[in-house]
Amino acid sequence: MKITQYAQGHACWVELASHDWQGAKAFYHAMFGWTAIEMPIPEGHFSLFNLDGDDLGAMYQIPSSEAQIPSHWRVYFAVRDIDACVADIQAAGGQVHMGPHIVGDAGIMAQVSDPEGARFALWQAKNHIGARRQGEVNTLCWVELACRSPLSEEAFYCKIFPWTALTSQVADIEYIEWQVAGQSIGGMMTIMPEWGDIPAHWMPYFVVADCDVFANKAQSLGGQICVPPSDIPEVGRFAVITDPQGATFAVIKLDQM
Repeated sequence: MKITQYAQGHACWVELASHDWQGAKAFYHAMFGWTAIEMPIPEGHFSLFNLDGDDLGAMYQIPSSEAQIPSHWRVYFAVRDIDACVADIQAAGGQVHMGPHIVGDAGIMAQVSDPEGARFALWQAKNHIGARRQGEVNTLCWVELACRSPLSEEAFYCKIFPWTALTSQVADIEYIEWQVAGQSIGGMMTIMPEWGDIPAHWMPYFVVADCDVFANKAQSLGGQICVPPSDIPEVGRFAVITDPQGATFAVIKLDQM
């Protein structure tokens, strides 16, 4: 659906940092039909992901000086007062890694992390609200935190955002839904031992028309299937995929679509 504004605490933007900007651009265009519109910056490459004239997110080339940083997706959350939110994050045990700083006339951003180290970003909009579409095929529909201390993380995020936590069972796994004014906008789950020594992280979910077809195509283009297409009762069919450059994301075919 088309979006004209975001409420406090809603995921409003996603950004891909990649070690192969050209390769990532080709992969996501083939998979989602996104056009990468390059924006002039003093050094490196920065592009906006666009679908039929609407911005959905962004992508940039990781500088060679930061070769140790893996390719990754970052989730941005909308805030009304970024300075106040940054102060709340620091008081609650999180860290600030960049900003807040002004991004032209578009808005103000900051990159931060929670007490477990999961990184995310804040966005106080001026002339650019964030993604212009969500919840339809080939757009963002959900964001999910994987962590090791869900009770501590719940306390942290409910201090910095107007979130409440709803506990449910999903395929015999305890799952937390983040809600704003009764609307579920994301989730949280505990990192499983079989996942190995991975850090806490946020992951975006994108809607697709057919999860199995998408996963097969991603694999044929050099992506890796981390979680094969699987059913979530009463929700849909999802898969977790790592792109050829190493960034991980999820896709889902929703039952109600």
